[in-house]
Amino acid sequence: MTTLANGILILDFGSQYTQLIARRVRESHVYCEIHHPFSADEIRRRAPKGLILSGGPNSVYDEGAPQLDPAVVELDVPILGVCYGMYLVALAGGGAVEASGEREYGRAELQVQDGTGLFAGFAPGERIPVWMSHGDRVTRLPEGFSL
Repeated sequence: MTTLANGILILDFGSQYTQLIARRVRESHVYCEIHHPFSADEIRRRAPKGLILSGGPNSVYDEGAPQLDPAVVELDVPILGVCYGMYLVALAGGGAVEASGEREYGRAELQVQDGTGLFAGFAPGERIPVWMSHGDRVTRLPEGFSL
């Protein structure tokens, strides 16, 4: 088993863009590994500097859809949830997610709120182009979380 004390662990929930996410992380000279969803204990053993949870083709309410160990959000590790990954984090943290009634695909912008943690090196307010692909929406953030 490898520890990731200075690296990022990417949990793949079926996104067609997981390899692209990893490439972008590596282009920033940061080591990362892609794995299937791990338990919180396994993540703790690997000791990553941060987690990225990929998107995926499912709704969080689909039968048989990949799930996130709820204890993951209790780890002292910054988490970036991308589309499906964000919905899993919201649910695991006690937030609320609903089906939006329609799927959305296309370019979007992520606006950095705080240039720390996973966003160290980015200026607050900086906008980063991203790709969205989802059919759910967060209707209530978990306490202490930011979107």
